[in-house]
Amino acid sequence: MAYDKIYEIQAGQSYPLGANYDDKGVNFALFSACAERVELCLFDPSGKSEIARLELPEYTDEVWHGYVPDLKPGALYGYRVYGPYDPENGHRFNPHKLLIDPYARALTGELIWNPAHFGYELGHDELDLSFDTRDSAPYTPKCRVVDPRVFDGQDPHRPAVPWSSTILYETHVKGFTQLNPAIPPELRGTFEGMGHKATVDYIKSLGITSVELLPVHAFPDDQHLLDRGLKNFWGYNTLNFFAPASRYGGPNGIKGFRDMVRAFHDAGIEVILDVVYNHTAEGNELGPTLSFKGIDNFSYYRTIAGQHRYYVNDTGTGNTVNTSHPRVLQMVMDSLRYWAESMHIDGFRFDLGTILGREPEGFDQRGGFFDAMMQDPLLSRLKLIGEPWDIGPGGYQVGGFPPGWGEWNDKYRDTVREYWRGDNVSSDFAARLLGSGDLYDQRGRRPWASINFITAHDGFTLNDLVSFNEKHNEANGEDNNDGHNDNRSSNYGVEGPTDDEQINALREQQKRNFLTTLLFSHGTPMLLAGDEFGRSQLGNNNGYCQDSEISWVHWENLPESAEALRKFTRHLIELRTSQPLLRRESWRDGMEIQWFNAGGGPQLPEHWDEGTTLGLYLTRPDLHDQPGIWQEVLLLINPYEGSVPFRIPECGQDGWVLELSTAGDEQMGQAVLPDTDFPLPGRSIVLLRRP
Repeated sequence: MAYDKIYEIQAGQSYPLGANYDDKGVNFALFSACAERVELCLFDPSGKSEIARLELPEYTDEVWHGYVPDLKPGALYGYRVYGPYDPENGHRFNPHKLLIDPYARALTGELIWNPAHFGYELGHDELDLSFDTRDSAPYTPKCRVVDPRVFDGQDPHRPAVPWSSTILYETHVKGFTQLNPAIPPELRGTFEGMGHKATVDYIKSLGITSVELLPVHAFPDDQHLLDRGLKNFWGYNTLNFFAPASRYGGPNGIKGFRDMVRAFHDAGIEVILDVVYNHTAEGNELGPTLSFKGIDNFSYYRTIAGQHRYYVNDTGTGNTVNTSHPRVLQMVMDSLRYWAESMHIDGFRFDLGTILGREPEGFDQRGGFFDAMMQDPLLSRLKLIGEPWDIGPGGYQVGGFPPGWGEWNDKYRDTVREYWRGDNVSSDFAARLLGSGDLYDQRGRRPWASINFITAHDGFTLNDLVSFNEKHNEANGEDNNDGHNDNRSSNYGVEGPTDDEQINALREQQKRNFLTTLLFSHGTPMLLAGDEFGRSQLGNNNGYCQDSEISWVHWENLPESAEALRKFTRHLIELRTSQPLLRRESWRDGMEIQWFNAGGGPQLPEHWDEGTTLGLYLTRPDLHDQPGIWQEVLLLINPYEGSVPFRIPECGQDGWVLELSTAGDEQMGQAVLPDTDFPLPGRSIVLLRRP
C-alpha cells in the first residue's frame, strides 16, 4: 500500500477519548479491554482512499492511544481492531472491518449496506461462527476530526424554564420543516430549517416552552427498509452517540445545529433531545460489525451468562448496551455532557429508559447510571425524562424512577383516552387529572414528574385518534401487522375522513376535550407537533419508516377547523401559563380539592363506581388578592353523549363566570349561579371561575 505522505505517530495520551485537536496535531484514544492491537486508518478528503495506516503505539488503562503531529481538523479516519474472533466467548474482533470511533464528533458519508459489513460470511452454515475477510471500508462512514473552536462560546440565553411552567412539544427535524413554505427550500429538513425564524416564531406563538426533538444522533437506514423503498424516519437506531445525523445537516454542518439551539434559546425556548443509549444499530449476533461490536463486543454489550455468543435483548432490537461497565457508562456520560456543554442542550428524553437502570440482577433505581446522573453537577440540573419501560423482566417502571426525573406517563394516556371514549374509569381519570399522586407523591417528587401525553410520535395523532377505529399501516409494507392494535380510539361512525358534518363536529369537540384535559391536568403536558391543528397520518400509527407525506407536517390547504383548533390550543396554553391553579408545582401547596357529582353533592365512593359526570373544585388560599389570578375554579366534565343538568355546588360565596367550554363559545362570560342546574353539554368540559 503506497501513501503520498509519511505520517508520524507518537505515544500521545490516553485521555480524553476520541480524536482531539490541540493546534499542533490530533490525539487519538480508543477504549478496548480485550483488543490485541489497534490501527488508525486515515483517508483522503473524499473518504474513498486510505492514505495511511498507523498502529496506535501505546496502551494505558485499557485505552489504546497515539498522537499524529500536523494532522488537522477535517481529517477523515476509522479504526481496525485486532483480537480474537471467538463469538462463543463474546469476542468478535475482525480487522477487515473499518470501525467508527464511538467518540467521533462528526461522520462523513452514509452507511452503504454490503455483505462486507458482517464479521462472518453471510449464508455460511456456521452463521456467525464463520469469519469474513472482505474490507468494509468502502461502505462505512468515515469519522471526521472536528476543530474544538466550533464549540467556543457560551450561550447567554439558556432559558432554564421551571419544571412547573414547562410545556413540551414533541417534533421531528425533517417532519416539521419539510413542507413548510415559509422556510427556504434548501433549508427544509435540516437543523437550520428547524432553527429558522419561521419555525421558532410559530412554536413561540403557541406558548410552548420546550421543544423535544426525535433522535438526532447519527443513525443508518435499515437494509430491510431500503429494500421496501422506506427509511428509518424516527431514528431510534443509533450508530454514534456524539455525531449529529448528517441527513439533517445543512450548509453550516455542526454549526448549523448550534445555531438552531441558539435560535430557540433567544426565543426563550428549551431544546430537549430524545436519546437512544439502550441499544445500537449493530443488532444481534447476526448483525453487522460497524463500531462497538468490533472494538470490544464483550464490554459494550450485555451478553447472556454462559452463552456469550448471544445478546441480552431487553430492548427488542437485538442488543442491549452494557451500562454496568464503567467505560461504557463513561461513554454515555461523556456523550450527555458533550451535548449539554458544547451544544447547549437543555435536557434529554431517554428512550427505553428502564434499560439504563438495569444491573445484572435487574432494574435498580440506585444503579450506576442513575447514581452517575444524579451526582453530576451539570446533568442533574437539566430536564431528565425517562421512558420508563422496556421488554425485559420487571421492565415496566412507571413511577419507579429516582427523584429528579420526569417520566412519560402512559397510564395518563390510556386513561384519558378511555374516559373520553365513554369507558367507566372515573376514579382513575381523577387521579391522572390531578398529577398521578398515586405514582409520584413520594420521596419528594413533584407533580411535574408526570409527563402527561395523549399522543406521541408512536401511535395515532390526535386527529386520527378520533377518526379511526383501527390502524392503517399498509404503507409500511408489513401487511398492517406492525404498530399497536389497542389504540383506545373511536371513529364515531365512519372510518377515516368523512363529509358527515355531524361526525366532523363531534370529532372536533373531542379534540378540544383531549387538549383541554391535557393542558388543565397537573403534571407536565406534552403536545405532539401538529395536534394543535389536527394533523393526520391517514390512520398510520407507526410512522417510523415513513420519510414521506404520511409523517411530514402539512402546512397548506388546511380546513377551517384547523385554524379554529390552533386558536383554541393557544388559548388553553395561555390559561395554563397564567393561572397557577392549572399547573400545580407542589403536593404541599395548600390546594383544597373537592369532587362533586351532577347533583351538586360530594362525590361519594358509590358515585365513582357509577362513572358519572364529574365536578372538580380547586382553590388555594395563598392566591387570594393577587390581581388577575384565579383563586377558585370549577371544572365540569361530561364524557357521555347526552347533556346533563349539573347542579352548581354551593361552595364559596359568589357565583361563577363561564370561562371556557369545549362545546362552543356562545355562552362565554355568562354568570352561573350556585344551587342552579347548569346544562352541561354531552362530551364537554366547562371551566368556571369566580367573577
